[in-house]
Amino acid sequence: MFSEALHFIINIFFTLFGIALLLRAWMFAIRLHPFNPYAQAVLRVTNWLVLPMRRVIPAGNKLDWPSLVACWLTALLFLLLTWSLFMGTLPSLQSIAPALVAALLTVLKWAFNVILWMTLIQAVLSWVNPMAPIMPLLQTLTAPMLDPIRRVMPNLGGLDLSPLVLLIVAQVAMMVLQSMAFSLFGV
Repeated sequence: MFSEALHFIINIFFTLFGIALLLRAWMFAIRLHPFNPYAQAVLRVTNWLVLPMRRVIPAGNKLDWPSLVACWLTALLFLLLTWSLFMGTLPSLQSIAPALVAALLTVLKWAFNVILWMTLIQAVLSWVNPMAPIMPLLQTLTAPMLDPIRRVMPNLGGLDLSPLVLLIVAQVAMMVLQSMAFSLFGV
């Protein structure tokens, strides 16, 4: 019982921090203005890890490599902590290589989790409160994924099914990635 509660807390903490790192990389890629209040919150939460990494790993033109590497290291630490919590020991050296790949799959799962929640929140807000202050940010972040789907989907007038398609794709991708990570590392 205690180990399950501890695993739940560790999972929530590492997932939220990993998502913040992914959002930081995403904001860098779409060139979101850094003075946006939501961007400020993400930057403040992640600066302690990303800024020292910037001294070693330079950011690319479109990709914020320090944020992505920090997210991968966060996922790796999460997997190692989960392993040691359930197994009672640290993983063997043979388990490290699969853990490195499982950490990458975990980062991808977190990315699809972000996509799922942002799309869901945007869809609900578009019905309930389309003028909410966060709507422009959500539209900016989800447009690169929704626009290609909108070009392929038939025009149904005022009904936009592209968020539903993106939600389904994200959920299926998360299930596949979770299964792959579990088969690699068993966590």
